[in-house]
Amino acid sequence: MSEDQSAKRPVPTMRDIAAAAAVSQSTVSRVLSGAPTTVPIAPETRQRVLRTARELGYRPNPLARGLRGASTNLIGAVVRDFSDPFFAGAIEALVVESMAHGYNVVLGHAPGRLGDVAVSLTTVLETRHTDAVVLLGDMQEYPQLLVDLRNSIVPVVALWPGTSPREFPTVDADDRAGIRAGLSHLVSLGHERIAFVNAELPNEYRAREEAYLEFMRDRFGAVPPGYAERSPSTLAGGDAALRRLMDRPDPPTAVAASTDVVAVGVLHAAHSLGVTVPDRLSVVGFDDILIAAHTVPALTTVRMPISEIVGYAVTQAVRLAREPADVQRQPALEIFRPELIVRDSTAPPVLR
Repeated sequence: MSEDQSAKRPVPTMRDIAAAAAVSQSTVSRVLSGAPTTVPIAPETRQRVLRTARELGYRPNPLARGLRGASTNLIGAVVRDFSDPFFAGAIEALVVESMAHGYNVVLGHAPGRLGDVAVSLTTVLETRHTDAVVLLGDMQEYPQLLVDLRNSIVPVVALWPGTSPREFPTVDADDRAGIRAGLSHLVSLGHERIAFVNAELPNEYRAREEAYLEFMRDRFGAVPPGYAERSPSTLAGGDAALRRLMDRPDPPTAVAASTDVVAVGVLHAAHSLGVTVPDRLSVVGFDDILIAAHTVPALTTVRMPISEIVGYAVTQAVRLAREPADVQRQPALEIFRPELIVRDSTAPPVLR
């Protein structure tokens, strides 16, 4: 076999070994881990599994829990975007909660778009052994990473998965309820000309934008033309979006944004344009990142329950890590409801 052909050969998994050796995947796991078992494994079965693993060229997953029969007290965290202030807050909460359970955190970064380059689990978390893995953000654009996680005996818990399939125990927020809370607040103040700036997220996750469109149609019968803006998930994106909105012949009296980062960009553009907030324009964000309470004026926003979501996820990860490796884990979904935080960036519209 040529070097080029060898490089393209699929990496063998425990599932492949089980099929070739005619045993269960749990038996393969117990043999390769070397850990004591309550149910004895026949010596010939053990030898057949080891021989098959050698013949297939199997290399142990360095993240497989209990390869040496001992817990590492480490939780691996795979983060979609270190630069996003939202995930910075989530990482801090994850470290605090993990330490409260007696665990430390190993951080791995899912890099930006790499075209056809396969991003594997070992690429992201190097060769550190972990007892569980927590995914932060949408990982659908990393199919090899997801394949590795499916094949690993390490338990996985996913947070804020976006468009990713719900194949692991998952914890998320009710984005639609959060958007409705922010918009209902604006309507209660008397706003009707409410625009929306949607931050473009990976894999076209637009649940918050869809909630805005649904709310406006139900409440007012239609969405004013041009009031649903899309922008990069950046300060500059929010800035540019508001400039387009205020350039309309019928500019909005209020703007809701799908993230606080975009909302801060909206505040910056309003200041540059001489549009006073909240007198001439009310602004509502989403997430309640650290700087939201310190903008001028302080940003009214929808608080993402990060501590509660992370706390629940870590509790589940630790529980799963303490179960036997061959226990079948079923996907599950736990939803948390965001909370409206009213600050100084919203007020009744000034009639003009």
